[in-house]
Amino acid sequence: MKKKTLGVNIDHVATIRNARGEIYPDPLIAAQICESSGADSITIHLREDRRHIRDYDLKNIKKKLKIPLNLEIAPTKEMLNIAIKYKPNYVCIVPEKRKEITTEGGLNLKNNMKFLKSMIPKLQRHKIRVSLFIEPSLQDIKLAYSMKVNCVELHTGAFCGAFNKRRKKLINSYFKKLKESSSYAKKLNLEVHAGHGLTYKSTQKILKIKDISEFNIGHFIVSESLIHGIAFVVKRFKKIISK
Repeated sequence: MKKKTLGVNIDHVATIRNARGEIYPDPLIAAQICESSGADSITIHLREDRRHIRDYDLKNIKKKLKIPLNLEIAPTKEMLNIAIKYKPNYVCIVPEKRKEITTEGGLNLKNNMKFLKSMIPKLQRHKIRVSLFIEPSLQDIKLAYSMKVNCVELHTGAFCGAFNKRRKKLINSYFKKLKESSSYAKKLNLEVHAGHGLTYKSTQKILKIKDISEFNIGHFIVSESLIHGIAFVVKRFKKIISK
């Protein structure tokens, strides 16, 4: 069975930097510490409004990082051109709203179908692995497969919200959706990732779903790092995922 991997999202290191308009903390340094602490990849989301990660962060991290870089982008021409210019190892296409605090759900595949069918092969021609950030839905898995992506990342936000509030019925319901979606995607030979809102405990629960091979975790890692240090938190997650 393929080993499970950890992707660390460092967006909120840039959020802290930008809060005061300073040059610190540097997302590149955070990425390098995560790399040396066992992270399998680094994720950054270059938003259209550049609220955290900026273009020069992408340039510097891509140039100096030794592990794969996963670039989250909205399905727009601007972001497509940026991805082709910098050629990250992976691209995850995500929904984006200007006023949202964080990504609020999976990508609406039907509304973006025409552009995605053009965008995905253009990225793949540059040897970029393409993932779609979607809800744990069999219909969305089927649509993603029809667009010939390499993998899907299942939005775990609803599950994590229920898990943190200890709402047992909802936890079981969302867990079942994640499990069924993962199994269906795997049967279609799609690689399955999971991300959004994951903590130590919720990750341990989702680890029971054998078809999920990659966990992308950001806000919790950066938050815990303020107390324990980013190296400690990444190493602890790696230990959890590797069990």
